[in-house]
Amino acid sequence: MATVTRENIGLLNDKITVKVEKNDYLPSFEKALKQYSKQANIPGFRKGMVPASMIKKMYGNSVFTDEVLRSVEKELTSYVTGEKLEIFAQPLPLGENDARNLDMSNPSDYAFAFEVGLKPDFSIADLNKSHLTRYKIKVTEEMINEEMERMQVHHGKMTDPETVTDEETVLNVTFTETDQDGNVIENGTTKDNSLLVKYFSEPFRKIWMGKKKDDFVILQLSAAFDEKERDWVISDLGFAKDNKEAEEKYFKVLITKLGFVEKAGLEEEFFKKVFPAKEIKTPDEFRETIKEEIQKSLDKHTQNQLQHSIYHALLNETKIEFPENFLKRWLATSTEKPKQPEEVENEFPVFTNQLKWTLILDKIIRDNNIDISADDIKGFAKQQLFSYMGGQVVDENQPWVTDYIDRMTQDKRFVEDAVHRIQTDKALQWAETKTMPEEKEISREDFDKMQSEHQHQHHH
Repeated sequence: MATVTRENIGLLNDKITVKVEKNDYLPSFEKALKQYSKQANIPGFRKGMVPASMIKKMYGNSVFTDEVLRSVEKELTSYVTGEKLEIFAQPLPLGENDARNLDMSNPSDYAFAFEVGLKPDFSIADLNKSHLTRYKIKVTEEMINEEMERMQVHHGKMTDPETVTDEETVLNVTFTETDQDGNVIENGTTKDNSLLVKYFSEPFRKIWMGKKKDDFVILQLSAAFDEKERDWVISDLGFAKDNKEAEEKYFKVLITKLGFVEKAGLEEEFFKKVFPAKEIKTPDEFRETIKEEIQKSLDKHTQNQLQHSIYHALLNETKIEFPENFLKRWLATSTEKPKQPEEVENEFPVFTNQLKWTLILDKIIRDNNIDISADDIKGFAKQQLFSYMGGQVVDENQPWVTDYIDRMTQDKRFVEDAVHRIQTDKALQWAETKTMPEEKEISREDFDKMQSEHQHQHHH
């Protein structure tokens, strides 16, 4: 009868030895040989009529080895299950095992040893003690004005004026590379583009006034545009953004067509187009609604930022010990091509961080009975669809929306990804209820600056 023993060999690191006796594997070995003789196709013999001695000679040793190892694995699995051992990954066979010692003609008792890494017991960090901040971005009049204007332009009517009269005029142009005197450079860059007069630097806007179709201007990029717009134009012309030589190039910019958007008026018909689900009668109500929508969007950003801080607090302040030697050995041997020790050392910090987060997440989900319903997955699919459409207002009861959601919820990979992301969201929402963040008002610029500095630090 097989026996299994276990001894501790390090922090959260045990050695499990499985001993099998002859009667644990011989019956299945004999059975497997019979199976082989029934199926073997050997020239000169009818199928199923190959003598047992011949089968034994040809396949015996490999079948014998398979059956011994299979019975060892079966004992190991039932031991780990029976003892309710919470282990990382798979048990690793130890170097002392050698399947070459297995001998069909001399069956005896065999012992195989494995190393396991045990999952640690730990407590989630007390988030009450974490210094967290919940930011509130104040909506400014400027933000409201910009958004209102954007909506009016978006829902406005395009007209074709004869001449440029306004900084909002759309110039459809062709850029052709020239020298300083306006002579076209052979094999130089040529590109059609469309841009507003106001994208040019202040002095250049005046130059365009009064111009009409087929008029042109010779300009140098560094003088014609301020930095932000210049980067955009340079990329559009096919150069690298920070290409200093490109900035100094000259172009003939020829007007091929003019356009001007007559903004939609602030009246009920326009309000209805922008917010079909709301009853908005006056410009003031429209302004108030836009303010609420901007605030909602900003609150989502600050909420994400708080949850990101909670994630880091959980990761940095939850103390978890790991069976490092086991995990390094597992990391080295878990891929097809074994990893070198220095590769393992380089990857280990990121690997344990991911492992730590997985353990924290599992514990929060288990301890708080967080479960995911079919409706959660449908909601996730719907939200993703709407974000692909750039937040356009869509009637969610349309058949194509329902079809898309039904199709996604049948897709195994989508569902697995959705479950993981919804669980993470719910776990972070739970964690948020355990925090006491300090409330702090901040401007949009300062918040964005803080975010980009944080990303910069994490990439270095």
